[in-house]
Amino acid sequence: MKYQFIIFLLFIGCSSKKEDSLNVFRYNEHKNISSLDPAFSKDLSDIWATNQLFNGLVQVNNELQVLPCIAKDWVISEDALFYTFHLRNDVYFHKHKIFGKDSTRTVKAQDFAYSFNRIKDPNLASPGSWVLNKVKDFKAVNDSTFQIQLKQPFPAFLGLLTMKYCSVVPREAIEYYGNEFRSNPIGTGPFQFKRWEENLKLVFRKNEFYFEKDEHGNNLPYLEAVAITFLPDKQSEFLQFAQGNIDYVSGLDASYKDELLTAKGELRDTYNKDVNMIRGPYLNTEYLGFFMESHVTEIQSELIRKAINIGFDREKMMLYLRNGIGIPASGGFIPKGLPGYNPNIGFKYNPEKAKKLVNNFKTKTGIASPEISISTTSNYLSFCEYIQRELQKTGLQVNVDVIPASSLKDAKANGKLDLFRASWVADYPDAENYLSLYYSKNFAPNGPNYTHYKNETFDSWYEQAFMETNTVEREVLYSEMDSLIMQEAPIVPLFYDEVVRFTRKNVNGLGINPINLLELKHVKKK
Repeated sequence: MKYQFIIFLLFIGCSSKKEDSLNVFRYNEHKNISSLDPAFSKDLSDIWATNQLFNGLVQVNNELQVLPCIAKDWVISEDALFYTFHLRNDVYFHKHKIFGKDSTRTVKAQDFAYSFNRIKDPNLASPGSWVLNKVKDFKAVNDSTFQIQLKQPFPAFLGLLTMKYCSVVPREAIEYYGNEFRSNPIGTGPFQFKRWEENLKLVFRKNEFYFEKDEHGNNLPYLEAVAITFLPDKQSEFLQFAQGNIDYVSGLDASYKDELLTAKGELRDTYNKDVNMIRGPYLNTEYLGFFMESHVTEIQSELIRKAINIGFDREKMMLYLRNGIGIPASGGFIPKGLPGYNPNIGFKYNPEKAKKLVNNFKTKTGIASPEISISTTSNYLSFCEYIQRELQKTGLQVNVDVIPASSLKDAKANGKLDLFRASWVADYPDAENYLSLYYSKNFAPNGPNYTHYKNETFDSWYEQAFMETNTVEREVLYSEMDSLIMQEAPIVPLFYDEVVRFTRKNVNGLGINPINLLELKHVKKK
């Protein structure tokens, strides 16, 4: 194994100079990539790769606005049930022999009908089939017009269509490759598949016939190629970045955070000359969740739930444990970066009040030594231990139970944990995605309501939001729903995560967005 690792380092080191001359963007994917078929783009590593190869009807920009892509425009009916998309006529599939003598062809509305039917097919078992759950019907009206009919109004629907699951794929390629389409992808994206040595290297080359242009009318993309390596751990990845062998690192790992950043989250002088850091809100809320149907008296008590919410300092927690990366959660469950976020509806650190709440609980229940247990994974042990130390000052006994991620996921879904550490990353850029965790008809394991929170007023507002087509009014409703959740405190918001990206100084045009989508078509290398 050690021998293979040394060979691997030599392989990527020797190839780096050659790639630089070709204007290649190089990054490492330590989590590996399971499939290049967009129907299976569930994990971020797969999404980053398929985003370079495929397009859908619409796309999202760095401000989470839904923009045209293969659809040049669209019309939504007055009852918000029919979406009619008009397609561009200059979008071509990547060149391949399967298309006959012309080696390619234009995308037609029938291709979207085929692609949507494919992700719905139970035999394919796409993890993205749920994105069409609210769709009643879809059809190609003609070659350039595609229409979707919903079962009920759903204002977040366009955001759903930006997901990679909804990419267009050619029937010819699926019929030719079958299951092997995962490693022989053919799309319409700014880059096209070149080669994949699994667990070693993946290469995309520039699509010379890509349809999008920049604001000056220049063809996209600017890069000649994208090269992805697969070093298995973040520390080795950072070493390659520090040595200039890869151009980009995403996120902050404990193995190198203090080497790279000061305690205040700024780049250390050692790296200022060669490295750029960009950061911004990430649609990810980290939280503790109470199982509201627990038989444990402490969990049932709003006094204890609120004492936990105000009994520890989130600002210090982020400074000490994350070098200031991440936004302390002073609002509700909706994270910063999404319409509906309100920074003033949450809880503020108040240790004296927390003690009073705990004492009130002791008086009311006769329980002299109230006790809770937090279930977490090893990755978040430091956070839970910090909370444990702080809460014990209020008179609350806190235990921390570390279990494997798979066990926590299963136990959380089946109501077997009284208090658990969790996170929610947006599937699509709309606050409804977050609020769905508190709708009573979504009780886990059949839905994402892991806390089994139930409130009739919340449910009615949630259903009302589907019918609200006015964006501003819907945002107000979202904020009111989030505020209602916090009043009953079924959760303890910890922090709203941030996207942190590090690039070499010679990389330009790599933006940042709250869904942490890697967009390379505008990237340039000096």
